[in-house]
Amino acid sequence: IFSYIFTPHLACGPSLFIPGSATLPHASVSSPSPLCLQGFLKNERDNALLSAIEESRRRTFLLAEEYHRESMLVQWEQVKQRVLHTLLGAGEDALDFNQDVEPSFVSEVTIPGRSALDSVEVAYARQIYIFNEKIVNGHIHPNLGDLCASVAESLDDKNVSDMWLMVKQMTDVLLVPAKDTLKSRTSVEMQMAFVRQALNVLENSYKNYTMVTVFGNLHQAQLGGVPGTYQLVRSFLNIKLPGPLPGMQDGEVEGHPVWAVIYYCLRCGDLNAAMQVVNRVQHQLGDFKTWFQEYMNSPDRRLCPTSENKLRLHYRRVLRNSADPYKRAVYCLIGKCDINDNHGEVADKTEDYLWLKLNQVCFDDDGSSSPQDRLTLPQLQKQLLEDYGESHFSASQQPFLYFQVLFLTAQFEAAVAFLFRVERLRCHAVHVALVLYELRLLLKSSGQSAQLLSQEPGDPPMIRHLNFIRLLMLYTRKFESTDPREALQYFYFLRNEKDSQGENMFMRCVSELVIESREFDMLLGRLEKDGSRKPGVIDKFAGDTRAIISKVALEAENKGLFEEAVKLYELAKNPDKVLELMNRLLSPVIAQVSAPQSNKERLKNTAVAIAERYRCQGIAGEKGVDSTFYLLLDLMTFFDEYHAGHVDRAYDIMERLKLLPLSQESVEERVAAFRNFSDEVRHNLSEVLLATMNILFTQYKRLKGAPAGTPGRAQRSLEDRDVVRTSPSGVCLSVCTFFSHNEGSLLPVSGPSPLAFQTGSGSKKPKSHRLLWRNEQLLLSHSIGLNNHSCSYLFLKKFSL
Repeated sequence: IFSYIFTPHLACGPSLFIPGSATLPHASVSSPSPLCLQGFLKNERDNALLSAIEESRRRTFLLAEEYHRESMLVQWEQVKQRVLHTLLGAGEDALDFNQDVEPSFVSEVTIPGRSALDSVEVAYARQIYIFNEKIVNGHIHPNLGDLCASVAESLDDKNVSDMWLMVKQMTDVLLVPAKDTLKSRTSVEMQMAFVRQALNVLENSYKNYTMVTVFGNLHQAQLGGVPGTYQLVRSFLNIKLPGPLPGMQDGEVEGHPVWAVIYYCLRCGDLNAAMQVVNRVQHQLGDFKTWFQEYMNSPDRRLCPTSENKLRLHYRRVLRNSADPYKRAVYCLIGKCDINDNHGEVADKTEDYLWLKLNQVCFDDDGSSSPQDRLTLPQLQKQLLEDYGESHFSASQQPFLYFQVLFLTAQFEAAVAFLFRVERLRCHAVHVALVLYELRLLLKSSGQSAQLLSQEPGDPPMIRHLNFIRLLMLYTRKFESTDPREALQYFYFLRNEKDSQGENMFMRCVSELVIESREFDMLLGRLEKDGSRKPGVIDKFAGDTRAIISKVALEAENKGLFEEAVKLYELAKNPDKVLELMNRLLSPVIAQVSAPQSNKERLKNTAVAIAERYRCQGIAGEKGVDSTFYLLLDLMTFFDEYHAGHVDRAYDIMERLKLLPLSQESVEERVAAFRNFSDEVRHNLSEVLLATMNILFTQYKRLKGAPAGTPGRAQRSLEDRDVVRTSPSGVCLSVCTFFSHNEGSLLPVSGPSPLAFQTGSGSKKPKSHRLLWRNEQLLLSHSIGLNNHSCSYLFLKKFSL
């Protein structure tokens, strides 16, 4: 195509297609004369080329649109995950718009520079730090539950202390060896252990309540006799049942109904004290003593099927409609029967009701029990979580009570998810989840996009899964920008977790944390002047910090944070990526004028520091990238000298760079070298050409106006005259700039040998392409007197090949 510019057109020749137009022409090239065979063949050839180019263009745009659509889908999926993470709650219950709902932390605004953690969260974070330090240093794993419980002791909050006491007792079970947590949690042995621990919690709590009541009313209680549960219950009944009650059966013991004494001894968890009462009045109780002895000696607190059936038959015939509520309650408890009776006269509190129902839970199905006499743990869980729910227990007013109800029935995930939705108690919920996670008792969601509390297909009834990753990320989001060290401690719990793409969640969270907080030096370390790396906080958590730093660097590069990515790739000792990104950063600014605190000045200082460091340490990147980097530094020096008005020094730099043909003999060499330049260099060709021609024109005007034999300038004038005589013409400059707008068709391979870089400064502003083109046209009229036009013509003609 370029040959048409310099050769006369045939009369029958095709019309010229101008490169750089917005779209390729769809019509064929104009038809030549039928008698012109050469023109006809040329026309057919051009039509074939244009058709191939148009088809290639169409496919390229379709492929680009497909890539863009896929990229947008991936970005939108990430945005959706962030939106889901900010919506607190476990399903429909989260969308509660009552006036008394706790505000979400998403709306909180923290003062920059101040910690977003309150005193309770700081206390928990301190214990997490101690726990992680033990693990990282290879010591024996401490008990995380004990560490968190110590925080509760310092808060002087009875509800929090009781909660942690319950968590410690409920998790103090013998873990069943299993490949996964779900299999372990659903095993009969584990569920029986949870029920036993829950009963111990309720019984110890009630015994403490009894003691507090008695010692608070010693005069009315009339405490005396041999210390023990029996005397404690007798004194408690002096306060609770001060007078005779109608309907009581089978006599009294020391002035109190016998079944009431037996019931409260059982409620305090002392079977021996209850047996002591039974022995004192055994002649009034019939076969109950035999059944109770068997119940006491059973390891799972269960009668044999024969005794159980006899007791249930006796209950249905004689006691179902008995007026003694304590007697009915004791029979239902020992025989695990009549599960529909809530015994409201006796169990007037939630803890009492829960204790009764847990005592009635059965784990083996012998087939002899009727539905009204069989209560399984999943049935009890469903009744409490779904049938009654939060409204029945006034969960918004009594969150610790509802948490206790769920936790004592082994619904750990639902309990944590509920407590997490109460903002003032969110930190407690997170650390309960961490304790369960460390003990491998937490059922985690299989996908990160799941709700906070979810069910998965194929699970047994009433099994819930907690999105542990989402829970932790929601909690740390509040303070990760102000307290990145503390956030990193929590992210360390995710070191064995992976997301849906198989990426390590610890590395992913660290990457996002560093990008969001911009605490690169503190978290990842800092590069010293001698090239050594000062360790960061991440070093004690990961043996191979280079992988994490490389991950963060890639994330920063993908987000367009190229300057930060350069520093991170230097930390990761990846010189190829360092130089590649520096080339991309330097290319747009090398022709600009340096000014204090400008982008060019900042990038130049960074590039020079990297070059000096790499030169001292003998570090080199891939050949093409490395040579491009140093060439860009030299071009930056060239433009600094040019803008400062030091045209001779700038010309010397260009002559030494051998980037442009300054003599006819160097045309072939420069043409061959130009094909190997990278895009970062070629994109600046128009600016290099303009600056060089301005330098030559300045020298030409100086030679025309200078006296012939001025002392001190004679030798230099001769050199200038030689340069001008062999410089490109104004016509060639115009065509060069035209070509520079279409230079993207050349593929970069490698660059020239680097030249020692220099520094400089200037004051002129860079020209735009439109102004640049106009200036080149003006230069055309000033370049008529220049010789050797064929030099630039050969240079350009080689480009067109």
